[in-house]
Amino acid sequence: MGVSGRIPARLDEATKTALVDLVEGAEAAGWSTAASCRYLELSRRRLERWRSRQRSGVGLADRASGGRPVHGITPAEEAEIVAVFHEWSITDRSHRKLAHRGSWLNRFWCDPSTVRRVLARRELVFHPPKRTTRSDKRPIPEWIEQAPNRIWIYDTTHWSALDAATTAINDVVSKKWLGEITSHDETSTQVQAVFTRALRDEGLLDRIEELAASGETMSLDPDDDRLPVLLVMSDNGPQMTSGSTREFMALCWLATHYGRPGTPTDQAQIESFFGHLKNENPHLDTIDDISIMRAELDALRDRWNTIRLHQGIGYVTPDQEHRGEGDRVRQERRDGLARARHERVAYHRNNHPNPGPSHAD
Repeated sequence: MGVSGRIPARLDEATKTALVDLVEGAEAAGWSTAASCRYLELSRRRLERWRSRQRSGVGLADRASGGRPVHGITPAEEAEIVAVFHEWSITDRSHRKLAHRGSWLNRFWCDPSTVRRVLARRELVFHPPKRTTRSDKRPIPEWIEQAPNRIWIYDTTHWSALDAATTAINDVVSKKWLGEITSHDETSTQVQAVFTRALRDEGLLDRIEELAASGETMSLDPDDDRLPVLLVMSDNGPQMTSGSTREFMALCWLATHYGRPGTPTDQAQIESFFGHLKNENPHLDTIDDISIMRAELDALRDRWNTIRLHQGIGYVTPDQEHRGEGDRVRQERRDGLARARHERVAYHRNNHPNPGPSHAD
């Protein structure tokens, strides 16, 4: 039987059966039940419980560990988790994002750890996560406010099958994709064009024209009212550091903040943006027509801003965070989790299955 000393708390069915047979053999040889149990260091109450279960036909196999917690998810919730996984696993490539996606879709309200256990139980896996690296960013100037439309970052990327480059702008705080331009050239002209379009779309051009008409110059003093409209972050690419770009930025009251040469992690957010964009949309590197690329990026920008959930802003969309709705959405999720827990407790208290003995034996 492989048992020595005191009988352990949990035994498999074969060992229990062998112990019962051993006691019955001892009783047939003239031993009393109490003496047999003392010799085996086995509780007599436990022995009689095993005998009772054998007579009733229940068997001696232990039930699975874990019990029946009243706050456990319902079968319907588990089915919804699996369904959302099949629908969104390509977009949301982690159990954390999937948990927030469920509440974003009003399909289920569960902690990420619950989603992970359900997926592990069903042997459902995501694509391998993208390997990340550490970044040592330069400090942001003290005068800048950490709010949407206060810090922008931009960079340029290239495509495998297309002899063109795309310059894109992101909002550092809200993660919103503000605009892009795809061109065969990489000059200050493209930088000025994409910024003019983004400033217009964000409603900042009127303010810039008023400041330019005032005849004053911007100041980087936190106590001065003549602060820049935006802080613009970038690397040291030639189109970013050219005299024409610097002049354009100054005329538009945009302060520039350059990363260290040869240190792309100083612009980690825009590098991560391009990495996610290409990894999640590998077909982009197969497009060889610039007009198709422009149309595709325009459609992806809408999806990025209004559908894709972002971990860095609490699993809301950039559009929600940019409009100031992020706090409300995050609070609604917290409220939904609390409400779902109360509903589960009520469900399990009012639904009592009879699975058999609930003890370890």
